[in-house]
Amino acid sequence: MSSVLTDQARDVLAADRPLLLQPLELRGIELRNRMVLSPMCTYSARDGMASDFHLVHLGKYGMGGFGLVFLEATAVAENGRITHGDLGLWGDHQIPGLRRIAAFLKEAGAVPAIQLAHAGRKASMQRPWFGNGPLDATDHERGDLPWPIVGAGPDPMDHGWLVPHELDTDELDELARQWAASARRALDAGFEVVEVHGAHGYLLHQFLSPLSNRRTDRHGGDLEGRMRFPLEVAAAVREAWPADRPVFFRVSATDGIDGGWTPDDSARLARALKDIGVDVVDVSSGGLTGPSTAARIPRSPGFQVPFAEKIRSEADIATMAVGLVLTPAQANDILESGAADLVAIGREALVDPHWALRAWRDLVPAPDDFHAWPVQYGWWLERRAHSLR
Repeated sequence: MSSVLTDQARDVLAADRPLLLQPLELRGIELRNRMVLSPMCTYSARDGMASDFHLVHLGKYGMGGFGLVFLEATAVAENGRITHGDLGLWGDHQIPGLRRIAAFLKEAGAVPAIQLAHAGRKASMQRPWFGNGPLDATDHERGDLPWPIVGAGPDPMDHGWLVPHELDTDELDELARQWAASARRALDAGFEVVEVHGAHGYLLHQFLSPLSNRRTDRHGGDLEGRMRFPLEVAAAVREAWPADRPVFFRVSATDGIDGGWTPDDSARLARALKDIGVDVVDVSSGGLTGPSTAARIPRSPGFQVPFAEKIRSEADIATMAVGLVLTPAQANDILESGAADLVAIGREALVDPHWALRAWRDLVPAPDDFHAWPVQYGWWLERRAHSLR
């Protein structure tokens, strides 16, 4: 398969294209455009292993023109999975399946990226289509048994959920090493961007929020203490990752709950992340209690963009905006306004894997957009375009 954006396309289309369609350099990596497939869990792995489903599912977005394609949350420890269906990178045996995906995405012209995660107290859950709650007897009948979980403290996510074991200092040090080991495996698998998942109520977010972190040791208490473990993890990943490749960090910019994590806290975290070498903050929100969505925050198109803008401005760090970004015009406006450097597309991409390619038609007057399509499709589109003239 040919790269989606050929040298000819660069020459023809480079001048005066909208910002969304322009390349972006991050350390030694160049993205062909600023459209990103957001990491979205599909809960379809078995024992953490990627399958043909993942190859076909994610490969569509490489062929569909996205500049950066993220795999879903990939567990750094077996007990850190959200569900039995989560991808994992806690062992070398999980590398080959992921290597196939990274290689295909790169061949298609996209930069392959992976999000490394630990669910903490939100682990041992049902797949969403089975209820999206704690594993129960109906799941046991399917063979999905619960497992012991860990967290920043002993408080369960909600009434009726499993009670986590509170991680001690030695266990936190080991988890940081596991994150680094998973990053090295991701590198071996061919990924060029890694993201640390610190959002949506998962383990690192549990340390950040005062609502879930009631510790009295050095990993709790004031903001500096609550940020300590997430920053230790980010630093471990940054050290394990090559200097010429970027590291992202996903944050829930606000809990949306009184007394919780705030946008001001996120800006302070972002400044500290920048100091240890993180390149991009992926700005989401919510999810501390309940499903990993911003359900407690009013939702409208682009509702999280102001958080990305605040972090970008106050921390002087690149940001990625995500959340109800529906059209290429809206995405380009976000970039042109200076609110973010990248735009991640989620649900719109699920219903239209060619969303990024269609952006050419929406944003470029009378585009010869067949140059941007895979050559196996583009030759036919070019012939058809010429026959209609």
